[in-house]
Amino acid sequence: MKSTVEEIRHRFDNDVERFSNLETGQSASVDAPLTMELVARSAAVVTPNATSVLDIGCGAGNYTLRLLQELPGLSSTLIDLSLPMLERAKQRVSAATDAAVETVHSDIRQANFGEARFDIVLAAMTLHHLRTDEEWEHVFKAIYASLRPGGAFWIADLVEQTVPEVQQLMWDRYGDYLTSFKGTEYRDHVYAYVIKEDTPKPLMWQLDLLRSVGFGRLELLHKNSCFAAFGGIK
Repeated sequence: MKSTVEEIRHRFDNDVERFSNLETGQSASVDAPLTMELVARSAAVVTPNATSVLDIGCGAGNYTLRLLQELPGLSSTLIDLSLPMLERAKQRVSAATDAAVETVHSDIRQANFGEARFDIVLAAMTLHHLRTDEEWEHVFKAIYASLRPGGAFWIADLVEQTVPEVQQLMWDRYGDYLTSFKGTEYRDHVYAYVIKEDTPKPLMWQLDLLRSVGFGRLELLHKNSCFAAFGGIK
């Protein structure tokens, strides 16, 4: 049985500090600082006149903070399941900008993103908590609708591989990364909560879904082991 929404909420409520370092990003993710940079800089060059960003599953706000370094005038809407995480994100983002910062405490499956409100949507290390294909399609359609024409949706996330043998190879490489970072006990701890909590989809599947809901241009920014950064432009 996978973790319930409440179980996931509880874990993140008690893990705010780990998500509050802009220099390291989410340290359990491979290439987290590079991924933040690539997403932020890509968003800035694709939508240089952007005025608003929606950060879905914002955590403590790292991706919005990094984006504001490239596009400092953006107004920000932050959504997260965890209220302590959301409060930390608002505190950090508000300190980095004079623009408006709005927060929404909600499960992304239930949130109302609105219609044509945003120029940029970010989803970092959050979509892998979606369960069914129907949930994935619902969220992707809602994100597409929330973007203005020419807007872009950028994803950084844990992904599966399509070929089982390659999945095992990439999982082993991820384990080597975790072990080198903090040892085998840390590796086993991360493995346990990934297996318990997460239901990632293959990168190719997500790219196909982006195209099917209407995104006309797709970009793959980076992939290393079980992590990828990619997006679609409306």
